[in-house]
Amino acid sequence: MDAVLNAITSLNEGFLFNLQLFGITLLLAIPLGLVIALGSMSKFLPLKWLTKTFVWIIRGTPLMLQLFVVLYGPGILFDIPMSNRFLAAEVAFVINYACYFSEIYRGGIESIPKGQYEAGAVLGMTRTQVFFKVVLLQVVKRITPAMGNEVITLTKDTSLARVIGVTEIIMSAERFTKQGLIWPLFSTGLYFLVMNGILTVLLSRIEKKMDYFKA
Repeated sequence: MDAVLNAITSLNEGFLFNLQLFGITLLLAIPLGLVIALGSMSKFLPLKWLTKTFVWIIRGTPLMLQLFVVLYGPGILFDIPMSNRFLAAEVAFVINYACYFSEIYRGGIESIPKGQYEAGAVLGMTRTQVFFKVVLLQVVKRITPAMGNEVITLTKDTSLARVIGVTEIIMSAERFTKQGLIWPLFSTGLYFLVMNGILTVLLSRIEKKMDYFKA
């Protein structure tokens, strides 16, 4: 019985790291993704191509590799070792997901007819006012399903933090396999299933809430 309680306690503590990584990543990557999207759509060509190249590199390389780069890169390049492994994981996740979100934003923004900008100009609105007061609402409506998919993926990707030594739930469970207990490792799936089930319901409600706005 003690072994079971110890395993459950360890799994709960490990999953807290997953939740922290998930929450902070969303909090920072969602607005950063919009900034990157605007950069990739900029009329200033050096900024546009620099941003597009950065997004291409991030989307074209594995997140696992990016975790190692963020952890060991500062020490190799600048002789400033990254001692906080959770911070390294957070930086890698935020950058990675911001780039993926940026492409979703870009697709949503470019799907809005240009006539709406022209109509706003006729009404005396600046391009910035049109974007934030008219276009952005329609973009949010259109990208919600795609963003929802990325959010679900993020919950599972948080387990990759274990490759750089972050004690998330799967690493916590693996410790018990050395003691001959295999069930904690497989039970980690229940944590992710429950979390993704809750997120699926929340995302579904968000989509229904936005049904009033037909883009």
